[in-house]
Amino acid sequence: MPIVSIDHAAIPIARVDEMLALYRALGFVVDESRAPVFYSVHLADQKINFHGPSLWQLGKFSLRGPTAEPGCGDFCFVWEGSVEQVLALLEDAGATVIEGPVDRDGGREEGRCVGSSVYIRDPDENLLEFICYS
Repeated sequence: MPIVSIDHAAIPIARVDEMLALYRALGFVVDESRAPVFYSVHLADQKINFHGPSLWQLGKFSLRGPTAEPGCGDFCFVWEGSVEQVLALLEDAGATVIEGPVDRDGGREEGRCVGSSVYIRDPDENLLEFICYS
């Protein structure tokens, strides 16, 4: 059976409340049902698991990258609207654009599809890219 998609990614986080607030402001559904150990943020049928400090700081949790620390994530999200709309969302969320809009090759059409990307950092310094395809 072939691999058909990415189901989720997982990262350790340090600034729990600020992280959850930003991802909520960006439109993610936040699940805190397993707090304070695990959190997750959902978009459609994809999610990012957040490992809370009480889990990754103990050094006993081995189901993660052995050197992963907060700020290790680099995510690209597809934005269905215009660049102006994503810029407005980011401003409303209190995020600072660190680069963009700039043209980038995305994952569509076997990586040959160019989109316009905007970059921010979340409260733990993970890099978030928002790509807008024409």
